[in-house]
Amino acid sequence: MAPVPWRYVHNWRCTACGRCCSGFKVVLGFDEWLSIVEMYGVGVTETDGRKFYLRRRPDGTCVFLYNFSGMRLCGLQDAKPRACKLWPFKVLTWPKYGNAEKASYPYLGRTFYVYVDPECPEISWGPPSWTFTHQVIPEFIELAVG
Repeated sequence: MAPVPWRYVHNWRCTACGRCCSGFKVVLGFDEWLSIVEMYGVGVTETDGRKFYLRRRPDGTCVFLYNFSGMRLCGLQDAKPRACKLWPFKVLTWPKYGNAEKASYPYLGRTFYVYVDPECPEISWGPPSWTFTHQVIPEFIELAVG
């Protein structure tokens, strides 16, 4: 399912359900790959010859996902890839997924296009709340731009 513009989302919160770590191929930047390989060895990653990815278990979950008291947590906190930190958000400098008017977000003199992956079960749909608009979205833009 295609990402949707942020203006359709009332709010979002992480409940450590683990959906973000299941069934997705996490693309790693070269620096991320190198850092993870130095800490954990090359066996926790894989490549298709063009890109590097976090390895997944046969059930499709990330090798770093573990269960702790009913929460599904990441064991890569110190080296968590940017793609993982951002999910379910996609922060772009162009309207890649369309509907530019609904996806645009002005921030510090720039315009970003923010989309949300509808696969996340913790999205509540509807008009954006003040918290989502003024706290959540800016936090994810900051994560995206570093």
